Parts: sequence; structure tokens; C-alpha cells
Amino acid sequence: MARIITVANQKGGVAKTTTTLNLAYALHKFGKKVLTVDFDSQANLTTCYGIDNFNMGEVDIAHLMMDAMDEKTFPDPEIYIHTHDGVDFIPSSIYLSAVDAKLRMEMGAEQMLMKILNPLRERYDFIIIDTCPSLGALTINALSAADEVIITVNPQLLAMMGLQDLIHTVKKIKHRLNPRLEIAGILLTMCNPRTNLHKALVEEMVKAYEKKIKIFHTQIPRTVKVGEAIYYGMSIEQYSPKANAGIAYSKLAEEIISL
Repeated sequence: MARIITVANQKGGVAKTTTTLNLAYALHKFGKKVLTVDFDSQANLTTCYGIDNFNMGEVDIAHLMMDAMDEKTFPDPEIYIHTHDGVDFIPSSIYLSAVDAKLRMEMGAEQMLMKILNPLRERYDFIIIDTCPSLGALTINALSAADEVIITVNPQLLAMMGLQDLIHTVKKIKHRLNPRLEIAGILLTMCNPRTNLHKALVEEMVKAYEKKIKIFHTQIPRTVKVGEAIYYGMSIEQYSPKANAGIAYSKLAEEIISL
């Protein structure tokens, strides 16, 4: 039975997609069966898997969401689940932005993604959802479908602002929509521990949240290898096995497995 993990933060540029991609590959390396879901209309995760300009005639997560809202039968998973280097994924497209608008007019809109993913739980050990940079209807759907949420945070002042709003949203969803939902932890990404600002902000975060929310021991370092790996449609570890960021995602996978 899969653990469904949503990677979330309403801020952009905090490595949600990078984390989804590399955590999935790291878990796969440890022998886990993993499905990732691109739940962002920008479709960056889909691009990372080597699919550019996704063919709108093919089934992606947006089509499945429309089927869920229209109470239609879902197509066979083999039609919409793709595989890249051992990791399965459901792609996205710009069409998901239309879904976002329609969700606001639907009864029980928060449960649509859950309807899609629950029948797939038996196939996987982990299902990881990449989300858009907002706290709108799509992210609420992703949190409503999840067992756990990983909050990615870039330890810079502006990136840390709004963290309390996300935590408050998670608590409301847990109380009102999804009692299973827990915060797996806060993951610090794009870290440069040599700077005084980084040290000060991490210290501030630990002081504010350590006794309330787990802060992952693993920190993901800032490195150009991340961008290079994405360009070539590879995980960091595949692209550069000795890169610190790839090693860090392997350690993160171990932490996740041990939870």
C-alpha cells in the first residue's frame, strides 16, 4: 500500500520539482516502486522526464481530473502512466490550468485527485505529488489526497516568508478534509552553509519549528549539477554520481523510508 507524499510550498523556486524527481529516483534505487504525479500546469516535472510539448490528445493528469469531476470511468492506467528509468509518472500539461478554474465551481472538489490515486495505491510503495507554487484548489487537492507532506524551503528570507500560512493550511485540511495528513518534515533546499545569512536563517527556523515539526537532518546543497541534470532529463545521481546534491537525496530517501 503506497504512502502518498505531497511536496509543497506556495513559493516558487524552492526545489519542489527537483525534490520530487530526485527523491523518486533515490527511492527507486533502494528497491521501492515509485509513481510521481506532475500536478502543476507548468508541467516542469513532465519536461524533466523528457516530454516537451505534451500531446494534448494523450491522457494526462488534467484529463483524469476532468473525468473525476464529470463522474466518468477512468481509462486503463497503462494509457496514462509512463515510465522513465524505472520510475513511473503521470504527466501534466497547460490544460491543468482549466481544471484549476473548474474546481472552484465543483462540489467536493477537494477529493478529485484522491479518487484518481486511491485505486493505484496497491501498485506502489510511494506516490509523490509535485505541486504548483500556490495554495489554491490544486494544492488543496494534492494535500487532501496525501498521507504526508514534505515542505521544501529555500533558507533565504523571502523564501521562508509564508511558511506559517502553509502549515496553517495543512492543519485545516487535516481537521476538515483529510485526517490522515501529517507533515513528514521541512526540507531545506538550495543550501549554502558557508554564508552567515544561511546559518542565521536556519538557526531561526530550527528555533521556531524544531519542537513542533520535524526538520529533516538532510539538507540539499546548492549546485549547478541540478540544472545540468534536469537539462539532460536525468536525476542528479545519474548525471553526476559524486555530486553532493545526489548523495543528499539518497540520504533523504533513507530518512523517508525510516519514518
